[in-house]
Amino acid sequence: FFMGRLTRVREKMKLFGADAALISSNVNIRYLSGLDYTDGYVLITARKAYLLADFRYIEAAKERVPKDEFEIIMPDTSMSVCLASLLDENEARSVAFEDKTLSFSDFERFKRMFGDKELIPGASEMADELRLYKDESEFEAIIKAQSITDAAYKHILEVLTPDMTEIDAALELEFYMRKHGSEGTAFETIAVSGTASSRPHGVPRNVRLEKGFFTMDFGAKVDGYCSDMTRTVVLGKADADMKRLYRTVLEAQLAALDFIREGICCRDADLVARNIIDNAGYRGCFGHSLGHGVGMYIHESPSFARRVPENIRLERGNVVTVEPGIYIEGRYGCRIEDMIGVKPDGSIFNFTHSPKELTELF
Repeated sequence: FFMGRLTRVREKMKLFGADAALISSNVNIRYLSGLDYTDGYVLITARKAYLLADFRYIEAAKERVPKDEFEIIMPDTSMSVCLASLLDENEARSVAFEDKTLSFSDFERFKRMFGDKELIPGASEMADELRLYKDESEFEAIIKAQSITDAAYKHILEVLTPDMTEIDAALELEFYMRKHGSEGTAFETIAVSGTASSRPHGVPRNVRLEKGFFTMDFGAKVDGYCSDMTRTVVLGKADADMKRLYRTVLEAQLAALDFIREGICCRDADLVARNIIDNAGYRGCFGHSLGHGVGMYIHESPSFARRVPENIRLERGNVVTVEPGIYIEGRYGCRIEDMIGVKPDGSIFNFTHSPKELTELF
C-alpha cells in the first residue's frame, strides 16, 4: 500500500505545481515508507522515491522499506548535498517542503544548497490530506492500540488503592500498555483526581488520590497509530450533584454518538452534545471541542468543533474522538471519551469498549 500513497503524493505534487516533495518529519516518513526513524528524509519525484538514512538506520531501512518502491541511500556527503544532487538528476526545478515542521534554519540551508530551485510550502498539507483517510490496515492498527488501552483501563480499576498517587496511577497505566504491546504512550497521560479533575488537561501530581471524580485520559500506540480514551470514575461515593453532572456528560456523549454518521457537518456533532450540557445548566463549563481526528498524530483533522466551516463533513476513513466534558473550576470535572471511525462501507465503528456507567471505588 506504500505505492498507493506515493501515487497520491505525486498527484498532489501536480496540483501544487511541484516537481518533487521533500518529507522531513518522522511521522510522515513512517507513513510513506514504513520506517520509524529520525535524522533522514524521503524525497519523491515524478519517477522515483528515495529514502535517505545515515549509518545508524541503514540496516533497518534495508530490512523494512520496500525496495521496489524506494531507492535507499546512505549519503557519503551531507544529506542536503545528496538531496540537491538527486533533484538535479531528476531535473526537478521546484520542491514542496513540509512547512509545518521544517525548521527555519533547515529551510535556509536547503535554499542555499538547492540553488535556483523553487521551494514551495505545501508538503505538510499533502501528507495531512492523505492521512485524513485511513485504510483498512490503519484501522487495524488503531483497533489494536485501543484494545490495549481498554485492557489498561480494566487493569487500573483492579489495582487502584487509596494510597496511590496520581503519578502512580498514570505510571501504572503506561507500564501496562507498554508491557502489552504499545510502542509508547500516544500522549502525556492525564490522571487527575478531586479538585484537579476540573482541569481538562491536568498534570498528574505526586499527591495521594483525592476523593471525588478521578479522570484518566490515556492512549497506546501500535505501528505508529494512536488511541485515545477518557474515563472518569468516583473515588468514594458520588453525591447527588456529582451523579447529575456525570449523567449529563454521558447523555451528551451518547446523543452525539447516536447522531454521528457519514456525511454530517462536523460542527453539528459538537452542537448536539453542547446543547444538552448547556440546557442542563452547565453553560460555559464545556470549554473544548467535542472531538479531534486521531491517527499517527494524536491531534489530526477533522475536528468536531463549533468553529469548523460548514463544508467540513465526516467522510469514510476519518477517525475522530467524541469527548464531552463538564468542568467546574475549583470543584471537579468529568469527561467521557470514545474514538469512532467511518469504515470504507460508510458504517460508524466505535473502537472503544470500556464501560461507561458511573463507577465508585473505595
